[in-house]
Amino acid sequence: MTKFGTKVVHAGVAPDPTTGAIMTPVFQTSTYVQRSPGEHQGFAYGRSSNPTRTALQQSIAALENAKHGLVFASGLAAIDAVLKLLKPGDELVSGNDLYGGTYRIFTQVFEAFGIKFRFVDMNDLTKIEGAINDRTKLIWLETPTNPMMSVVDIKGVSAIAKKHQVMLAVDNTFASPALQLPIELGADVVMHSATKYLGGHSDVVMGALVMNEQALFDKLAFIQNSTGAVPGPQDCFLVLRGIKTLAIRMDRHCENGEKIAYYLREHPLIQDVYWPGFADHPHHPIAKEQMKGFGGMISFTIKNDDKERAFRVLENLKVFALAESLGGVESLANHPATMTHGAVPRDERLKIGLLDSLIRLSVGIEDVDDLITDLEQALAAKN
Repeated sequence: MTKFGTKVVHAGVAPDPTTGAIMTPVFQTSTYVQRSPGEHQGFAYGRSSNPTRTALQQSIAALENAKHGLVFASGLAAIDAVLKLLKPGDELVSGNDLYGGTYRIFTQVFEAFGIKFRFVDMNDLTKIEGAINDRTKLIWLETPTNPMMSVVDIKGVSAIAKKHQVMLAVDNTFASPALQLPIELGADVVMHSATKYLGGHSDVVMGALVMNEQALFDKLAFIQNSTGAVPGPQDCFLVLRGIKTLAIRMDRHCENGEKIAYYLREHPLIQDVYWPGFADHPHHPIAKEQMKGFGGMISFTIKNDDKERAFRVLENLKVFALAESLGGVESLANHPATMTHGAVPRDERLKIGLLDSLIRLSVGIEDVDDLITDLEQALAAKN
């Protein structure tokens, strides 16, 4: 089997047969000429298909060791497509530690259409199974979770899903296929915000789904075409380009993330550091088994849950940028309670430990000494 570092450069793509161009061309067209009505070369209209998009879909599927891939205009558009497999009265079981945008589309969009959502601690398999009934059609999990860095046992949840004939969807955004392959662990469909590590350069917004089952692919491809939340060819080109360096980028993200996690853990101002690479992280054994590395995502809290001090740290960072998103080559810092998870009620956030002082870092690929120096001066800032 071709190794991952080779796959990211070559999987799903080939030189252009017309010109020999080694990079997949940007097919910037909305329609395609047909020889005769209904007779074409596999492409008829830009919403339905595009050669640049097809290459990207094949590439992402190959990276996940899956048969089929689909890309969408955003990660939430990809989630939306999966939810459209459900009908009024159906139920979905998900984690109570969840990306705020996912929580919002669940509770503020699809609940209005008669879908019921049950949120449980996904690290307790008995609670997952206890939430399933004859109306449950889907289990949705993130691992590692955003922003508390919990690691969920995909094999364990998959066994429950198969026992009850429930579909399992896994958000693999934080790990990327470089570190984790949920399809091989029993997932039916895997979602990525391709905006993040797959693109890797903070210059595109996109979502992706991969799966093995032909019938599931056919349903989701129908939804993709029928509802039209597709990315343009230029965005597809950008993600194809980003994927080529995914393996080496993730190596650096992991290397820098480890050094910063241990630095933060020793800092006297910091209360807790959440990173699954710590040997005493409650889910470290699972992370070690199902992941190839522990990633560059880290969250931490300030002692006494000092929100004002957390804001001061964020406002004084110079190399880390205070911004939404993650997974780019540059380091980012985020305040989940007011930014990415603002849609989650405070009492629900506090139940999972998402305190007002929690800061989430997306550790980039810069020189790690510069990143640590930046954190040091921001943590020491008086105003």
